[in-house]
Amino acid sequence: MAGETGLAAVNHVVVLMLENRSFDHMLGFLYASEGNVSPSGQPYEGLTGTESNPDSSGNPVTVFQITAGTPSAYFMPGADPGEGYKATNDQLYGSDDGPSETGEPAACQGFVKDFAFTLGWEQTEGWSILPGTVVTNIMGCFAPEALPVLSALARGYAVCDYWFASVPTETLANRSFTLAATSQGHMDDETKTFTCPTIFASLSAAGLGWTVYGYNAEPLTKGTFTDIAQADATHFGLFKDFQGAAAAGTLPAFTFLEPSWTSTGNSQHPNYDVALGEQLIYDVYEALRSGPGWAQTLLVITYDEHGGCFDHVPPPWGATPPDNNVGEYGFTFNRFGVRVPAVLISPLIEPGTVFRVPAGSVPLDHTSILKTVEQRWNLPPLTARDAAAPGFGDVLTLTTPRTDDVLAGVVVPVSGSLGPSAGTLSHLEAVREALETRYAPGPRPAPPVIPSGIPPAAPPQPAEDTPPPSGKRRHRFHL
Repeated sequence: MAGETGLAAVNHVVVLMLENRSFDHMLGFLYASEGNVSPSGQPYEGLTGTESNPDSSGNPVTVFQITAGTPSAYFMPGADPGEGYKATNDQLYGSDDGPSETGEPAACQGFVKDFAFTLGWEQTEGWSILPGTVVTNIMGCFAPEALPVLSALARGYAVCDYWFASVPTETLANRSFTLAATSQGHMDDETKTFTCPTIFASLSAAGLGWTVYGYNAEPLTKGTFTDIAQADATHFGLFKDFQGAAAAGTLPAFTFLEPSWTSTGNSQHPNYDVALGEQLIYDVYEALRSGPGWAQTLLVITYDEHGGCFDHVPPPWGATPPDNNVGEYGFTFNRFGVRVPAVLISPLIEPGTVFRVPAGSVPLDHTSILKTVEQRWNLPPLTARDAAAPGFGDVLTLTTPRTDDVLAGVVVPVSGSLGPSAGTLSHLEAVREALETRYAPGPRPAPPVIPSGIPPAAPPQPAEDTPPPSGKRRHRFHL
């Protein structure tokens, strides 16, 4: 669309959603050396280096930089921190039950104590923990030099320093909000499929194309939403197919990218290899930038939830519930999740941009992706949540696409190790395999024949399924 500017100049929205890292943990120190002011003079809600959380004895544990020279830097914090609704409440409010009244601001002072609790039961149950892991690790946040790819893109294009997960809980609920503006009341990963309409259905109804790419296996998203589970195979592919489409200039209006979900994959889920995620981000950017559609492309890199990693900004209240139903744990969907990294990349974005909505406005969250796609192609909202969400098309301020390469000279880091979780089955890989089997063509196995009068035996449960003390929700499989 020659001559058009802003969002109208975008023909391809591409989203790469990674796993379980907070904003401070990945980008908190991005502009620390400049006094948390970007080169363009915009304020940046980063770390000063004095932020702290108390340990169980009340002693302050101060944030520190994870550098490339930190032992096992790319596997920090060394174990899988607590996640889910109760663990997030504990980290934010110091209680599994969360706030005592509507509107109560989060103190964000429970990260160290919750990590200590989580380490305790993970050690008891034999989870994969990096040797030498201590509770203070949870206050480690990456130095920009340790994440040269993500940091260069955040500096070279736009970083959103007030972008929040949609709900204060774990992965699948937040991914459902990202693509459907609701989790249908669900607040944990026990529910693996959602029957709500998605943005994919809206795009199809408008005659617009979409594709979901898994990394090296069928995408988890295909089985997560029933309205696309039986969609034509042309809507799905692997990362190599994405690279081919980018090179050929055949990417559709909307592309959703998944990482590899294995324990040695590139999802960046703690305690998996963050360096492999850096390589994935690099590969996505290079595929788009070298393709003929680059000038009309808007890439969003974000994370589905904070995964128990430290962040100092209290998540705001005032979220619009997607409907009138009360969710699991009695949650009413009126507050957002923890702040997560979000980087907006396009040759129409001014370098060094810190993009945020005006103070007092509805903040950016995962449903802002939906709102931006809906605004670009005049699609109706899916729920009240994305109807209320702000879009981010205003970040596109340039009229002439840039031709510079912000990753020129950047060397992708390498961890040099398979990591502590190598050989274990990740939670989301187990979910993906189960969903792939559920929707596989052909007859399903017949149920076993049980002699009359003999009750069926209860299926064996893995050790990890034993609930930890106080009933906090944790994953059945190691993540």
